[in-house]
Amino acid sequence: MGAQSGAREAALQLLFGIEASGNTADQAIYDYWREMPGDPEGRAYASDVVRGVSSDRDATDALIRAASTNWRLERMTRVDRNLLRIGAWELKSRPEIPRAVIIDEAVELAKRYGTEESGAFVNGVLERIANDIGRRDTDSGSDG
Repeated sequence: MGAQSGAREAALQLLFGIEASGNTADQAIYDYWREMPGDPEGRAYASDVVRGVSSDRDATDALIRAASTNWRLERMTRVDRNLLRIGAWELKSRPEIPRAVIIDEAVELAKRYGTEESGAFVNGVLERIANDIGRRDTDSGSDG
């Protein structure tokens, strides 16, 4: 698993925990890394994602709401909702990472941690968000 793949998994766990506990992003990050090992690159990326999603949550949630017209954000599973937040934030804020990598990794995490339908659901919503914000693949590089 590449550094960013592991970082996305850690970011999912962190965001899940923030929702459950009500902790701030910084407190959750501090507590998580105190208990969990992680390579420095992955730790930094996961922390950046969690801080970014947390600080830009209203705008990120608005993208998700617009792309998931048949599902209210509050009714989504916590895993799906937070994977969509990670994916939407990355699509909007990380143009150096190919669209396909962001979506594929979110789908893989959805299949691993979500319900039977999570992979297809996350894929469909993130594809729509990418289209809505005009994200296109520019190369087929890997994410590390």
